[in-house]
Amino acid sequence: MTTPAHVAIIMDGNGRWAKARGMPRLAGHRAGVEALRKTVRAAPDLGISFLTVYAFSSENWSRPKAEVSDLMGLLKLFIRRDLAELHQSGVRVRIIGDRAGLKADIRGLLEEAESLTARNESLTLVIAFNYGGRDEIVRTARKLASAAARGEIDAESITAESFAGCLDTQGIPDPELVIRTSGELRLSNFLLWQAAYSELVFLPCYWPDFSREHLAEALREFAGRERRFGGLGPQDVASRPAAG
Repeated sequence: MTTPAHVAIIMDGNGRWAKARGMPRLAGHRAGVEALRKTVRAAPDLGISFLTVYAFSSENWSRPKAEVSDLMGLLKLFIRRDLAELHQSGVRVRIIGDRAGLKADIRGLLEEAESLTARNESLTLVIAFNYGGRDEIVRTARKLASAAARGEIDAESITAESFAGCLDTQGIPDPELVIRTSGELRLSNFLLWQAAYSELVFLPCYWPDFSREHLAEALREFAGRERRFGGLGPQDVASRPAAG
């Protein structure tokens, strides 16, 4: 079975999971953290080298202050409680997203996680935090425009490859597979550049219920897809009339 090296997940449905059980939204987010732990442990066993998770979008700041505070607390708890295990398991942590404006304690934890695990190789866990795909593209365009204005680069020399090399995901391959839970059928501003040719799998389960078997199911569906990247598949080529 063909296994994607890089899988990205939109972890959706924590609040609805909690509501369906008559519980506060925080309970759903806590259950979601546990589902993340299980997924990180399962990924290397299933042949995945890069796992990107949408932890907190740049639009999530518009949620009620109490919920945002709860989410920040869970992030701190996850890093403090799980960082040692991640490091011991050989997991490298990368953070993507805009760090400008984040509180110093949050930035410090993110930097500590990256620094401690920088040389690990069993799995790269990419956490999209304060991340938005459009924001990432705009920040990259500004960076390149400033460099061109200073005469450091020729604007005409900018290519898709050089642009990608300035994104938050520099050095990380594009995801072959993007999974979204909760039954919603959209990307929600997640990896808009990188997911240009990703296969998309939408699962009806809420994120707290996501299991190793759900991940394996998505991988099986991916294996059955024919990836064309804008070209023709083998069957299409075979059906074309011969020249002459």
